[in-house]
Amino acid sequence: MTRRSTPWCNGYVPCRIEWRPSRWLLAALFFLAIAAPFAVLASGLPRPVAWPLAAAAAAHGLVAFVRERRRGPRRLLFTAEGRLMADGTEAMHVQVQWRGPLAFLSWRDAAGRRHRLAWWPDTLPAQRRRELRLAAGRLSAAPGTPSVAP
Repeated sequence: MTRRSTPWCNGYVPCRIEWRPSRWLLAALFFLAIAAPFAVLASGLPRPVAWPLAAAAAAHGLVAFVRERRRGPRRLLFTAEGRLMADGTEAMHVQVQWRGPLAFLSWRDAAGRRHRLAWWPDTLPAQRRRELRLAAGRLSAAPGTPSVAP
């Protein structure tokens, strides 16, 4: 019995990666939304200041949780030419940053709006993380402005 290998990205084929909200991030945001008011109340702030601040911290945390939960999946295509297509539209000024197993992607669309995505280990397993690294390497190697004077 032969095992089929899964497709992977290299310099000659496009790389498709899907982004979806991380359950780990949602759990962390929910925990922070619950814990923040208690932290404010446990601080040395005077009570007339601490209670409104605790309510604001809880509200802000819950808004961040709901906003992240409502984000739909994104389809990204890293082309062999070193370009990024996000949901069918070309992305400009693309940057990929790594913090251990976390990956952060940011870009600007045609209207100039900045978009940001973060992959956590529950949404980007090791094989897909390697594919993203290879695809991101093509982005930085893509021809842009000349690096030397004419």
